[in-house]
Amino acid sequence: MKCNASFVFSDAFLKYHFHEDHPFNQKRVVLSKELLEETNKLTKEQIIAPRMATEEELALFHDRSYIEAVKKASDGRLTDADGYEYGLGTEDTPIFENMHEASSYLVGGTLTAVDAVLGGKSDHALNLGGGLHHGFKRKAAGFCIYNDGAVAIKYIREKYNLRVLYVDTDAHHGDGVQWAFYDDPEVCTFSIHETGRYLFPGTGNVNERGIKEGHGYSFNLPIDAFTEDESFLQVYEAAFREITEFFRPDVIVTQNGADSHFYDPLTHLSASMKIYERIPFLSHELAHQYCGGKWIALGGGGYDIWRVVPRAWSQIWNVMSSGEVAYGDIPSGWLEKWQPKSPVELPKFWHDPEESRPTIPRKVEITEKNEKLLLNLLKYTKPVK
Repeated sequence: MKCNASFVFSDAFLKYHFHEDHPFNQKRVVLSKELLEETNKLTKEQIIAPRMATEEELALFHDRSYIEAVKKASDGRLTDADGYEYGLGTEDTPIFENMHEASSYLVGGTLTAVDAVLGGKSDHALNLGGGLHHGFKRKAAGFCIYNDGAVAIKYIREKYNLRVLYVDTDAHHGDGVQWAFYDDPEVCTFSIHETGRYLFPGTGNVNERGIKEGHGYSFNLPIDAFTEDESFLQVYEAAFREITEFFRPDVIVTQNGADSHFYDPLTHLSASMKIYERIPFLSHELAHQYCGGKWIALGGGGYDIWRVVPRAWSQIWNVMSSGEVAYGDIPSGWLEKWQPKSPVELPKFWHDPEESRPTIPRKVEITEKNEKLLLNLLKYTKPVK
């Protein structure tokens, strides 16, 4: 199904840059955009420029004292002690010049995507610069300064008064967004991620269900390390369908981290490109089934920026705009431009060759553990009112 879709992009996204050796590198957004342009799947008419989020908009979620701290950090006025209090100046989230402005553009990009969809301009919208799901109300964490997803959902609730289903497929638990709406029955959060036994942030257990009026509207699938495609998709699809039927949202917001791939250097899952074809298909299908097509997609994690992220994120747009994924060869023009700059050999195909995939000795055991996890989660997809 072809749909009217908007692609949010600006070179300003590249200014969100900690330092050259930091694993979070927004060059992946440019690599993805240019791969789509090389395949003739993205036109200038489909690209919309982000705006910078205002301080009032940031304050929909973040404490004003934290916003002030980020502004001080931006021009070198934040002390080390204050930086530590706010999670700024750490190894994960070091301070860089103009970080407030750079972070505000990422949030503004997500708000631009929201308004494109909910204002009737587009059926779907994609902001690959967003998805910074570890940011907290008054603290930076996990490479995330401002939490664009949390701000955007608060914005949706305030401006449009819609029920929001937030779905997070990053290998790391979507903790910042979950805790932001832990007591809110009008926002349902669902995160599938590698178990926190081995991986930051260490949260996201099945028993994290929400509190007060929000109890019953938080869902987590902490799948086992080294989970492969078949098991990932089996539990993810079953849970996503059940949760959507249970909650019946007005709009779906997805965070699309691309760090569950076996090439990713920071995680321990063993998925291939197959999951990054199916993930957007499900979002597309369920958004049309339950929400009149209203779907806003964000980027997120993904630390093999050369071999994985451009292919994975391009498939989101391919599904959004045409209802189809790309197959076959990666365009030669893209390879010729970027191979000289890449430290690794770039993939020649959209799919991963079977011989490139690692052998997982515990496959049966992992699959069984994930199936039990799913059954435990599905117990909660019953009405709570």
